Order: sequence, then structure tokens, then C-alpha cells
Amino acid sequence: MEGPVLIEPAVHGDARGFFVETYRASALAERGIVHDWVQDNHSRSARGVLRGLHYQLQQPQGKLVRVVGGEVFDVAVDVRRSSPTFKKWVGVRLSDENKRMLWIPPGFAHGFLVLSERADFLYKTTAYYHQPGDRALLWNDPALGVQWPLEEIGGSPSLSAKDQAAAPLDKAELYE
Repeated sequence: MEGPVLIEPAVHGDARGFFVETYRASALAERGIVHDWVQDNHSRSARGVLRGLHYQLQQPQGKLVRVVGGEVFDVAVDVRRSSPTFKKWVGVRLSDENKRMLWIPPGFAHGFLVLSERADFLYKTTAYYHQPGDRALLWNDPALGVQWPLEEIGGSPSLSAKDQAAAPLDKAELYE
């Protein structure tokens, strides 16, 4: 799918530990990711927590996401009606072990499910959080068909009140 980009940075390590560049403007530019970053966020969640699928209408955010502790299943869904990949989704495992990052462009809803006992999730954004434009898409909407690995958490995820009340795709306000 055009849009999200999986980034697997070079990890230099030995018995003492490792070193990895988590942000280098020139390396991202080579992949077509050129943005002014305005905000960094850090989220910690327990096993089984599902956050998402979130997006902002008035100030769409691009996100460069990664996990520095634990493991998540990370999902991006194209919610641009005019896109050839509208309703398509991509899901990847991000962890402190694999050190992968995922670029999620503006126009995509985003969410993640925590697979480890806890996860520390970090992300850079291209726009500030804008509460009036904040939207949530129903995480398990059959119209999307996201294949969350629920068997790995032993059942249903833990959701916020906002995510429990999220709109299904056919009732959601989306990008044109």
C-alpha cells in the first residue's frame, strides 16, 4: 500500500549493548518522508490495551512511531475516500527487540495493540494534537477487517471509553 513505510534502521551492537539512529532527516528524505516535526509523544500501556484507531480531521498528523520497551501490533488504515487504497490497512509488529519504525502519513487512522506485559510507545508528529478534530474509528469494524492478534492477549482488548464509542466506517467523518 502506498503511504505507510516500514523503517528498519541499522543496529550496531555487541555484548555491551547497541546504538541505533532513531531519527535522521536525510535518511527519511531518501524514503520520501520530509516533514517538520512539531511534537514528540510517549505512551505506556499494559498488555491487552488497544489504542485506536485515531486520526484528526482538521489538522491531520503524520506519525513516525516506534516501541522502546515491549511489543505492539501497529496498524494504519487509509481513511481518504479519494485514495485507491481507501479502507486498506497494514499491520506490523514493532518492538524494542526489532527496533522497527513505521511512518504513518496524514490521512491514515492509527492504532496499536500491546502484546507484551507493557509497552512504551514513542512517536513524532507533523501536526499538533487538535482536540476538536480528534476522531476514532471502530477498531473491529468488519468493513475494515483488521486482523488483530487477539489470541496473543487471550481474548478481548482493554479499550478507553472513547475507543468503545468509536464510529464504524460507514458513519465516520473521513477525509475526501
